[in-house]
Amino acid sequence: MDLDGFDDAFGTNENGSGPPPTNGNGVEESDPAADFLAREQSNLAGLEDDVLSSSPVANIITNGNGLLDRSASPDLVIPSGDDDNLRPRSPSPTVFSQSVFSEPREEPEKIRIWREEQKMRLEEKDREEELKREELREAAKKELEDWYKSHEEQLISNRKANRNAEKELVAETEPIEPGSEWERIAKLCDFNPKGSKHSKDISRMRSIILQLKQTPPIKRQQ
Repeated sequence: MDLDGFDDAFGTNENGSGPPPTNGNGVEESDPAADFLAREQSNLAGLEDDVLSSSPVANIITNGNGLLDRSASPDLVIPSGDDDNLRPRSPSPTVFSQSVFSEPREEPEKIRIWREEQKMRLEEKDREEELKREELREAAKKELEDWYKSHEEQLISNRKANRNAEKELVAETEPIEPGSEWERIAKLCDFNPKGSKHSKDISRMRSIILQLKQTPPIKRQQ
């Protein structure tokens, strides 16, 4: 509240100085307005002193880092973890960094040449790999055809050998004579087999067949 105007109007003369007006007897004339303003100024001054002395903000003391000094202000309650909010903040570099990285950068000549050469080398390598894959496909196809051809020839040869063996067996078939049974059985046996670990031992059986071939049992005459 600006009270200087009231002071000029009621407490001083025209030139801003001089005693207050008096009556004809030389006694100072009491001015009710001036007295009222003086009382209001005194009350306002006392109120301002009370507010400043009771405010906790006036007692806040910061340390050298710009943070609140809790030891100097024990009456001030500050929640834990809020020191970062009271720390003076520096301008965020986000806008600056975005403006810097958003600017288009021209690629150096050496890097551009290297990229072109690398691209050509990769394309050439891809062509060579494709040619090698095609060669492998052709080789695999030829090997498969050769295997089918060899397998077919083997089947034909086996069929022919089986037919010949069947013909020979039929040609040699004669009426069974008494005492020749074991000799014919011995012809069907292989007495020189190639033994293996997983095959059964039939040596005892072969020896019995040979013995029966040489000395066939005599049938009892009825």
